[in-house]
Amino acid sequence: MKYSQRYQELSSQFRLGVGTHLIESNIDVRFFPFQSLQGTNQNDNTVLDPVDEKINENLSFVYPVFMPGGTQKADKAILLLHGLNERSWNKYLPWAEYLCSKTGKPVILFPIAFHMNRSPVSWSNPRVLQYNMSVRRQQYGEDRSMSFANVALSERITEKPYRFYSSGRQSIHDLSTLIEEIKNGKHSLFKENTQIDIMAYSIGAFLAEIIMMANPHRLFSDSKLFLFCGGGIFSSMVGQSRSIMDKKAFEMLYHYYLNLFTDSVKTDSAPDEILESFTSMISPERKQSERESFFNQLGNKLKGISLLADKVMPHQGIIEALGQNCAANRFSQMNFSFPYSHENPFPVGGALINSAEVDSCFTNVFSKICDFLG
Repeated sequence: MKYSQRYQELSSQFRLGVGTHLIESNIDVRFFPFQSLQGTNQNDNTVLDPVDEKINENLSFVYPVFMPGGTQKADKAILLLHGLNERSWNKYLPWAEYLCSKTGKPVILFPIAFHMNRSPVSWSNPRVLQYNMSVRRQQYGEDRSMSFANVALSERITEKPYRFYSSGRQSIHDLSTLIEEIKNGKHSLFKENTQIDIMAYSIGAFLAEIIMMANPHRLFSDSKLFLFCGGGIFSSMVGQSRSIMDKKAFEMLYHYYLNLFTDSVKTDSAPDEILESFTSMISPERKQSERESFFNQLGNKLKGISLLADKVMPHQGIIEALGQNCAANRFSQMNFSFPYSHENPFPVGGALINSAEVDSCFTNVFSKICDFLG
């Protein structure tokens, strides 16, 4: 696949909420509305911030599905989960097209709470961001990790680190609602009892591990899981990045979950499988035997790829999450000859980038993913 070329072509063709047919790959991109009830459903054991409950974009939105052309109803699908602090599907369009084309399965791109098209336009408004940047600089001094791209998330995390957990819970609740709808035969694209596997990247991989462990309503008992650039324990993650969050936000997030979260959440929530699963993924020693036993029991239903130069989700964190043996058996570590990063594993353009090399590495990685999920 000519990834670099296809990235540009798909980015120009994709319009949120507007269905289209991709002639080159004979794939239909369709959109479906979703209504999250999390904001009004306090039975799901989550305390949402009152401000967040009023963000309508997060409660009512559309999600795209890449569907092989000519397919009426499918009995298999791939759920694609994205990374932290992302506002655009562009990076994932060639990923979804390749997965759909090579496996013959529909690919569902579902936005995590407060991400992609579930975030207010103001979070991307240059005038608002400029003001927020000025305020943060006055409060915390000059910090090279501050940027227009990360200031909205940085401010939200600094204000209330609990949002990382509550938005994750909302995402799990929404995904469970969607998968239940599909498996009950109530979705127009899918047959009853459709097999749903997961391809997850970055923080989406962390979310997917928790979903698989908690397994709400036993919806994911038969799912296979492929993790790319993710899957590590929380304490190993380095979220300080101009694309993710600034230094102050990351320090507060790290301190809160390593030192305060467990005690503070007890006052708000009763223990359940989602909370227990999340807690086990905070640091290596927490519920270590149960966590490693779970991943070992997944056996051939789990596979992953980490990248050598990944500083945000390093391979060591995967070993700490899965255990030495499971990580060695289920994960491959790869490296590329061109400059890349966790946030941008397949860079497009730039003087130091050889497009042919990027195309080759993308095909190498995603052919392995398709072999596993196909």
